[in-house]
Amino acid sequence: MISEQELAKLSLEGAPTIKVTPPGPKSQEILTYQSEHESSVVSYPKGMPMALKRGKGATLEDVDGNVYIDMFGGAGVMAVGHGHPDVLEAAHKQIDDVTHSLDIPTEIRQKMVELMGSLLPKELNRVFFGGPTGSDAVEQAIKLARYNTGRWGTIAFEGAYHGMTGTSLALTTDSSHRDGLGPLVPGVQFIPYPYKYRNPFGCPDEDVDLQAAENLERVLSDSHSGYSKPAAVILESVQGEGGTIIPTKRFMQRVREICDKHDVIMICDEIQSGLGRTGKMFAFEHFGIVPDIVTMSKALGGIGFPISAIAYKESLNTWPAGKTIGTFRGNMVAFAAGHAALKWMSENQIPERAIELGKKAMEPLKKLEAESSIVGEVRGIGLMMAIELVKDKKTKEPGTAFAKMVRKYGHQRGVMIEVGGHHSNVARLLPPLVITEDYLLKGIEILSGVIKDIEAGKLK
Repeated sequence: MISEQELAKLSLEGAPTIKVTPPGPKSQEILTYQSEHESSVVSYPKGMPMALKRGKGATLEDVDGNVYIDMFGGAGVMAVGHGHPDVLEAAHKQIDDVTHSLDIPTEIRQKMVELMGSLLPKELNRVFFGGPTGSDAVEQAIKLARYNTGRWGTIAFEGAYHGMTGTSLALTTDSSHRDGLGPLVPGVQFIPYPYKYRNPFGCPDEDVDLQAAENLERVLSDSHSGYSKPAAVILESVQGEGGTIIPTKRFMQRVREICDKHDVIMICDEIQSGLGRTGKMFAFEHFGIVPDIVTMSKALGGIGFPISAIAYKESLNTWPAGKTIGTFRGNMVAFAAGHAALKWMSENQIPERAIELGKKAMEPLKKLEAESSIVGEVRGIGLMMAIELVKDKKTKEPGTAFAKMVRKYGHQRGVMIEVGGHHSNVARLLPPLVITEDYLLKGIEILSGVIKDIEAGKLK
């Protein structure tokens, strides 16, 4: 396993360093230009106002010289951190060779497929590269399921985030993304995910997982449930935008059994939770199951190069040539970068380190949960962690404003996070997997300090 000293070299020293409260004057000038010329839909600079200059490892520097500990990681994209030297070298070399080839094979494409095959369960022996985003992977997964079953319905789960395009948006439950757009792709129906902290069933909390799984069995078995037999059941192996909701092994195994029983394809969305983040290369591996199809993107591109893929079982490899196509279904630079990143992660046991580092991070986070009156629950698996903020621990009334304050003042003190959850009341931590233990614990200490100051009424 790689040493902390070697990992420290990948990031900027001395983080965080705040020279001027963000946004500084140079950042403000660029932010103003963006506001005047780009779309009003731009969102991240609203919560973390700054203009970036460079990234290195688990650190980012803005144009005003502020250096931040990055605990957002580009929404999970930057698994090996910003500017990883091995990945940059591979990308630079590929740029000089060939950058675009549709799906005409190349040596680097073959190397990427071979490496992915060594990381995936042997049952998932077919790979397809679609468009460049996670949404594209979801679209292709649903298309493949429909083509193979002759059915077109899909069951997804409350709290899901699967993307922003037609079908993937229809599978996403956040009303802020859906409202005002009219009818979306038909045939999608939702059931509750096993969100233990906000128990959707009223049963004992320890039975939420089993209740959620048996609810799936009920809607598939009961001819009056209003659910026609679908092509697929799709779920995130760990829900991300929904608030880092971690299912149990019992739930995932029961869903696998139910899908098999009813001849329904099981799709695991690993776009955010996959590729080492949870301590396994794929989060579904924690639960002892293999889905029929798995979706991938985000960290697959190494350091942010656009790429997505699905892997699936041989029995589903039925569609004819050209049944689904796309101009950017194979970015050679993304293949080179992704291959270098995954190879480096495997050789240096980065997933294994993530689970050990995550355990260390949960110690101060659990202490914060016990001591704070506004932290309802902390959750984590590997380096995918969350702090759910509430106004009152007994009622669990969501602390939406508190979560946004944690993001705002955490940013001002040099730590970057993002907000998610059913009520936008969850502070979500997705640091690069190369973050040092020192920076991780320092970032948590800063965030804990912000939460304590909010609780004490020192911040508005």
